[in-house]
Amino acid sequence: MPTIHGVLETALHVADLDRAERFYADVLGFAVMVADGRLRALSVAGRQVLLLFQQGGTAQPVTLPGGVIPPHDGQGRLHLAFAIDAADWEPWRERLTAAGVAVESVVHWDRGGRSLYFRDPDQHLVELVTPGCWPIY
Repeated sequence: MPTIHGVLETALHVADLDRAERFYADVLGFAVMVADGRLRALSVAGRQVLLLFQQGGTAQPVTLPGGVIPPHDGQGRLHLAFAIDAADWEPWRERLTAAGVAVESVVHWDRGGRSLYFRDPDQHLVELVTPGCWPIY
């Protein structure tokens, strides 16, 4: 059986691309790799891509020189989590506070991990999680 190496892209659909880009670049430190009127592609730890799509901007197929991207969309308050080191727990909490981002919840997991939950400007639930949440991390 062929092997899958991981999740490469995660996508969120946002009301304001510039606002969402500022949040993920300034608060979480993600580098912008591609920016246009339809999407922003941000590097997450140099290994994954967070795609921010303009709401409604992907409801129609997109024709590129290399092929066609089929339509897709998303709405609602979605959830995604980013892995952090246990030693970075407090620095992340301080960084969020300094940026005016309210921590909505803190969870201590049975395996020893901890999670910080907060909202992005579009009310998506973002989680920063230390090792000890899942058996694989």
